[in-house]
Order: sequence, then C-alpha cells, then structure tokens
Amino acid sequence: MNRLVLCLFITSSILTSCSVYKPYSRPQIETESLFRDTTVADTVTLASLPWQELFTDTCLQRLITKGLECNTDLEVARLRTAEAEAVLFNARLSYLPAVSLGAEGAINRYDDNSTKPYHIAATASWELDLFGKLTAAKRGALASYEGAKSYRQAVQTRLIATIADCYYTLLMLDEQFKINLQTQENWRNTVRVLGALKRNGKSNETAVLQAQANLIALENNAVSLQRSITETENELSAILGQSSQTIPRGTLDNQRFTDSLAVGIPVHLLSNRPDVQQAEFELAQAFYATNVARAAFYPSITLSGTLGWTNNGGNVVTNPGNWLMNAIGSLVQPLFNKGANIANLKIAKARQEEAKLLFQQSLFNAGQEVNDALTQWQSARQRILGDNNQIEILQEAVKKTELLMRHSNTTYLEVLTAQQSLLDAQTALAKDCFDEIQAVINLYHALGGGVK
Repeated sequence: MNRLVLCLFITSSILTSCSVYKPYSRPQIETESLFRDTTVADTVTLASLPWQELFTDTCLQRLITKGLECNTDLEVARLRTAEAEAVLFNARLSYLPAVSLGAEGAINRYDDNSTKPYHIAATASWELDLFGKLTAAKRGALASYEGAKSYRQAVQTRLIATIADCYYTLLMLDEQFKINLQTQENWRNTVRVLGALKRNGKSNETAVLQAQANLIALENNAVSLQRSITETENELSAILGQSSQTIPRGTLDNQRFTDSLAVGIPVHLLSNRPDVQQAEFELAQAFYATNVARAAFYPSITLSGTLGWTNNGGNVVTNPGNWLMNAIGSLVQPLFNKGANIANLKIAKARQEEAKLLFQQSLFNAGQEVNDALTQWQSARQRILGDNNQIEILQEAVKKTELLMRHSNTTYLEVLTAQQSLLDAQTALAKDCFDEIQAVINLYHALGGGVK
C-alpha cells in the first residue's frame, strides 16, 4: 500500500506542473469616455450617499424601510443568494474525501449447522485536483454566489428607486389636484361675474355657457387625477407587500435636493453598479466553466481505501474477526468520449465570449443611463426657471384681464385664455419639478446608489 501511495504521489507531483487551471482576470474595457460633456475627475459620487441622506422626507423613509423588509422580489433575491451559498459550500467540500460506512450481516443454515457472517467497513475516496478541475468548479460556484449577491443588491437599488418614483408621482398628482381645485374656484367666480355682467347687459349667454363648460372640463379632469392618485397608491402598496390603502405623504414644494450632482469617475460604475458586477461575475463563472471543460481532456486520479473487520464466516457474532484494510488508486483517462469533450469545450468558450460581450454592454448601458439622467436633470432645472417666470407674468395677466372685463369692453375670451394659460403653466411647473426629482432618482440608481 505504501508503494502505491508513493507512486500516486510522485505521479501527481509530475502532472501538477501541467495544470490547466488559470485564474480569472477582468478584460480590458475603455471607461474614460462613458460620461459625455463632463470633465470632473472627482472620486466623490452621488451613489456613495446612503439613501436616508438623499431622501430626507420622513414619510418616504418609512416607506422604503417597509419595502426593504416586505418586498417579494427582494425576498426572492435573498433566497437565491442562499441557494448559491449552499452550492458554494458543496463545491468547497469537494476537496475533502468522501467517507461512507457500511455493515452487512447474514444467517446461513445448512442442515443442523448455521453461520452468522458479518462485515463492517468504512470506505473513503479522494479525487486529486491535478488539473484544477475542482478548483475551477469551486471558483465558478464562488462567482455564482457573488453574482447572486449582486443581483440582490440590484433588486434593492431598483426597489428604492421605484418606491421613491411612485412616492414623488403621488406628490406631483397631489399638486396638480390642488392646482385644479384652486382653478375651479377661480372659474366659479368667473362664472358668477359673467352672470352678473349678463344681467347688466355687459355680457351675453354665450360667455356664461362657455365658462360653465370649461368649469365642467376642470371637474372631469379632477376626477381623472383622483383616479391616477388611487392607482398609484395601489401600485405602491403592492410594491410594499401590503393591501391597497392610502399612502401617508408630504407635499411637493417641501422636497429639497442638492443643487449639484456628483457623478464621480466612470470606472466607479464597475464597483458601484450591482448589475455590472453581476454581469462580470457571470463572465467569471463562464471562464471557470471553460476551465472545467478543458480539464475533462486530462486523466482524473482517485485514491480510495477500506478499513473494517469481519468474522470470516465464524459462528460467533462477538468474534472480533479479522481486520480488512486496502488502498486503491485509480487513474481514468478519457478516450472514446473525446468528441463530447471537444463539443463541451466549444460550448463553454462560446458562452464565455457571450458573457464577455454582455458584461461590456452592461457597462455601456450604465454610462447611457448616467448621461440620460444628467441631461434630464439639467433640462428640468432650465424649464423650472422658465415656468416660474411664465407663471408670474400670467398671474398678472389674469388680474388685469379680469379688471378690464369688469370695467371695459374686454371680452370673456381674453379672461378665459389667460386663466387657461395660467393653469397650463402651473401644471407644467408641477411636472417639471417632478421631472427634476425623478432625474435625481434615476442618476442615483444609474450610479449604483442604494446598496448601503
């Protein structure tokens, strides 16, 4: 037995120098030009902020906390991570020998003679990792586990962004509903004024009917807004894993965000974006799968042994019997399945190249999302400045046209036009404020924020 073990040890030492195992290394990817129209080389990024510091609204913070605890998709991602961790644990155990214990017993009777043979033995087998097959499998399982963790983080960042987006959508709809109610009150007053002017002969029935029709249109729009509010509350409730209910919230004009957004350097996307990390871990997993497929061309050496005792067919069960001890070394070299191994290697290489392309594309997609969010934020801020100036002018125009209608020959059409323009401008301001907030959310998500 000692000679056999020594022979196998020498053989393994010689073959180890021919190991086909190679560690994974990240492919070269150009990241310098991912952010357009930015020359900032600051390492600070918006994604480094914990979500509690970015979203300071206490109502929103409670909703995000509840979502992180109860969301179904996030819980499924946690379970997938646990599954991948179990697979990794199993892969790490492959380095250890497999041990089993077996016991056999029988009663034999021939005429008046009987025997009670028994056999108890422990068997162990251990595959030598000469060509890195087990190592590649373990590293592949590790990459799969890390990829599952990145997937969970990606679900978490997307969940935070979705909850925030739904919340601020509610605030925007609330603001539009508030504007609608205020405008209804103004137009009711206009209807009363036109009615009084008509009775005094300074207006006509057509003006009153037109104003009443516009008021009804506003009331119908309020009904549509209320429906949108209810549907958004239902959507947010489902995300939070609760039955549909009213969502407690603040107001749009009380929301405060930073006046400048730090995006950091493009290479940070490799370490911050969970989906980019997941794509790279999938590439690493495919890389190690190629190593396993390549190792299949080489022989596998397994050491096995048995230790136990038997009574050799004696008549007494308590007989200590004779000790059994043997050690076997086996070497298996693939011969007739070489064609299948070649096909498996080609498949593994193709999948590795596919994973590489997907990893590169995930980085380009991340850069696009950052650029789109920056453009959205910049354009929204510019529109808000124009909206505020327009609203000031239109408010003054409404006041003057109402005075002119009462004390001159100005027609009701000028008043209604000014009021409609003011309503449109106020509604546009609410949308643009929401668009600015949404841009911050999108940029935070695009940079990989929300993991902490």
